[in-house]
Amino acid sequence: MTVRRGGWVLGVDSGGSGLRAALADAADPGRLETAESHEPVRTGSGGIDAQHLLDQLLPMARALLERTGGGSLSAVAIGAAGMATLGGALRAELPAALDRSLGVRRLALAADAVTAYAGALGQRPGAVVAAGTGMIAMGTDLRAWHRADGWGHLLGDCGGGAWIGRAGLEAALRAHDGRRGGSSALLTRMESVFGPAQELPGQLYPRSDRPAVLASFAPEVAECAAAGDEVSAGILATAAQHIAEAAAAACPPVPEDPQGSQVALTGGLLKLGEPLLTPLRAELAGQLPHARLVSAAGDPLSGAVLLAAALATDSLLLPRHPTLLHAPTEPHR
Repeated sequence: MTVRRGGWVLGVDSGGSGLRAALADAADPGRLETAESHEPVRTGSGGIDAQHLLDQLLPMARALLERTGGGSLSAVAIGAAGMATLGGALRAELPAALDRSLGVRRLALAADAVTAYAGALGQRPGAVVAAGTGMIAMGTDLRAWHRADGWGHLLGDCGGGAWIGRAGLEAALRAHDGRRGGSSALLTRMESVFGPAQELPGQLYPRSDRPAVLASFAPEVAECAAAGDEVSAGILATAAQHIAEAAAAACPPVPEDPQGSQVALTGGLLKLGEPLLTPLRAELAGQLPHARLVSAAGDPLSGAVLLAAALATDSLLLPRHPTLLHAPTEPHR
């Protein structure tokens, strides 16, 4: 394939399920070739392990270039979970390391919420809600970033999968105890998944993956709501309210645009379907009357490719930020 002006660019998405990379032509950043590792990049006391990321990424990048006929990379964009708070080592070590190894002089290091934004909306103003086990909203007016929630399952992530699952399990335990606000339907589901109620704390509290365990119960809440359980429907209605509040907090008003800002929803939580989406659409319409709900154009990996292509062609519009989108204005030396 002939590479047009801008050259090859590499987008990278590092998350809890591993590392994914995509090679694309900067002038036409549709995904061309992809590779992935199912080993998550390690995180230690110093934050995200830069050497472990390089150990996985460099063979991937070389293999992708070889697969497409060779050549060099004009730019790389890496999106990583925890980049904003745990990415200090990456920002310190990766520019020089990628320059030495691959000759990369244009590099963006982004939080996964930023690559999710770029994948969903591109370089337009608006807000993106990433809702899965957790929940975060990220917005921009192309001058600054605006973040809402994403504080983890103990302090926030309100309306996300872990939040819904925890609320459903609490309602099940209320029914078990005979307290108000309980749901016998959720109690039945809980016992079928986790066993007797009295054994649940011992199963849950020692787990290091508690958010994922809690979120695993969210589909049960949605199924009970679809079957007519009012308590479950109420949980999802409250979740929708929380998600819309985060979107409203992050979404900038764009008064000069007669069509208003755009809002996109991404993440696995959307698979819960209409029991969540119906109240969520209503909440977004009420809380964000100036915004338009649009479908996400792509995922975080496609967002990383878009950022890399924008760097390579000097067309980056999304605002740089020391930790959210670290992209030096001058190529690295």
